Amino acid sequence: MTKSYGAMSIAQLSVLIQSGEADPVEVTESILSGIKSYPDQAIFISLTEDRALAEAKASAARLKQGRSLGVLDGIPIAWKDLFDIEGMATTAGSKILAGAPAAKRDAAIVTALKQAGMIALGRTNMSEFAFSGLGVNPHYGTPHNPHGKDQPRIPGGSSSGAGAAVAAGLVPVAMGTDTGGSVRIPAALNGITGYKATRGRYDMDGVFPLAKSLDSLGPLCRTVQDAVWIDAAMRGRTASEVHRRGIDGLEIVIPENIVFDGAEPGVVAAFEASVERLSRAGVKFARIAMPVFDEIIALMAKHGPLASAEAFALHRARLSGPEADGMDHRVVLRTRLGERTSMADYVAILEARTKMIAASESLIGNRLLAFPAVAHVAPPIAPLEQDDDLFIATNGKTLRNTLLGNFLDWCGVSMPCGRGDADMPVGFLLSAPANCDEALLSAALAIEPVVQEGF
Repeated sequence: MTKSYGAMSIAQLSVLIQSGEADPVEVTESILSGIKSYPDQAIFISLTEDRALAEAKASAARLKQGRSLGVLDGIPIAWKDLFDIEGMATTAGSKILAGAPAAKRDAAIVTALKQAGMIALGRTNMSEFAFSGLGVNPHYGTPHNPHGKDQPRIPGGSSSGAGAAVAAGLVPVAMGTDTGGSVRIPAALNGITGYKATRGRYDMDGVFPLAKSLDSLGPLCRTVQDAVWIDAAMRGRTASEVHRRGIDGLEIVIPENIVFDGAEPGVVAAFEASVERLSRAGVKFARIAMPVFDEIIALMAKHGPLASAEAFALHRARLSGPEADGMDHRVVLRTRLGERTSMADYVAILEARTKMIAASESLIGNRLLAFPAVAHVAPPIAPLEQDDDLFIATNGKTLRNTLLGNFLDWCGVSMPCGRGDADMPVGFLLSAPANCDEALLSAALAIEPVVQEGF
C-alpha cells in the first residue's frame, strides 16, 4: 500500500527519509502522482516535475553517502506563484503575465531551501496579484477547500493553492506570502498551521510584490515544529534558535474591540473553548481594549488602505492599458482604489503607522495576543463569484483581523482550534510584536497541543 507522504508532517516524513525507510525519489514520485490524480486541478498552476526528480535523486545520493543536509533534506515543497523559479515566468496568478520573460535564477528563498535539501514541486494557485483574502481566481480556477463537504467553499487567499494543497494531503508544506493575511487566512480556513514572519525576516529578492511596506512570507504546514524548521532554513541556519518553553505562566492579551465584531457564534465558541483549556493549563489571559485597532480602521477610512495605495503604484501602467481587460475585474476595482490616496495621504498613513506600532508595543509589553484569525468559516464559492458586492464585503471581513497585524508589523501563527458552521475549521491566531518571532514560535509550540484538542 502506497504511503500518503503528502499527508505527513515534515517531522514525520523526515524521520522516514533520514532513517532510510523512505527514498526521496519514491516520496517525490508519489507526491507528484497524487497531485496529478487529485480531482481538484485548480490547486496547482504548474509542476516542475523534471526539476523535482533531479533534486530528489541528488538528495537520495547524499543520504546514501551519509552527507544529509539536515532534517529538511528530501522534503518536497510547493511554491506560491509569486516566487521566481529559474526558467519559468512568474505569473502571480495572472494570465497576462504568462508571456513574461522566464526568471534567470530562483528567488533567494527558493535557493535557501534548496540548499537545505528541499525539493521544488511546482507552483500553487493564488488570488490574482495576491490581492484578495478569498482565493477566487477566474483565470486558473478557484481551489476548493478540502473540508467543504456540503458545497464548494473558498480556500482563503491569497495563498489559496498553498492552503488547499497542504489541507488536501498533497504536500507536507507550501510557501505563501502575507500582506494582509494571505498565509494566516488560508491556514485558518483550511484547518492547518500558517506562520507569518515579521516583515524583513527573509530575503525578498525574486518575490513578486504587492505592497512592500506590508509584504512578508511564511510557510503553510501541519505543525508549529514544521514551521520552526522551515524558518531556520529560510534564514540559512542549520538549526533554530527557538526553544521549547512551558505553558504555565504564559501571558496572552485578548483584544475586546474590532476582532469579534460580527463574528460567527461557532467561531467564537471554538476560540473561547481553546482559551478555557489554555487557562486550565496555566496560561494567564487579559482582556483589554486595543485603541490602535479602531485608529487603524479610521485611518483607512480617511486616507485609504496602505496596501491599495502601494498596489496601485505598482500596477499603475498596467491598469491604464489594455492589460487591465485581461485581469480579474474585482482585482482591478480594488487596486484602482489606491488612486484616491494622494502623496499627502500616503505620508500621513506612514507617520501614523509609526506611532501606532510604538503605542501597541507599549501596551502589549512582553505579552502575546490571541483572537480568531478569521471571524467566519470558509463561505461557499458560487455566491461570491456571482455577486460583486457580496465579494467585496466578504473580502473585507475575511481580511479584517489579520490585516491589523500586518499594519502593526506583527508576526503571527494561525493553528486550528475547532470547527464552526458546516463543520468547517476555525483558526486560533497567536501574534507578537515585530521581531519577536522566536518568542512567538516558542509559545506556539507550547500551546499547540492544547489549542488543537478542539479540532
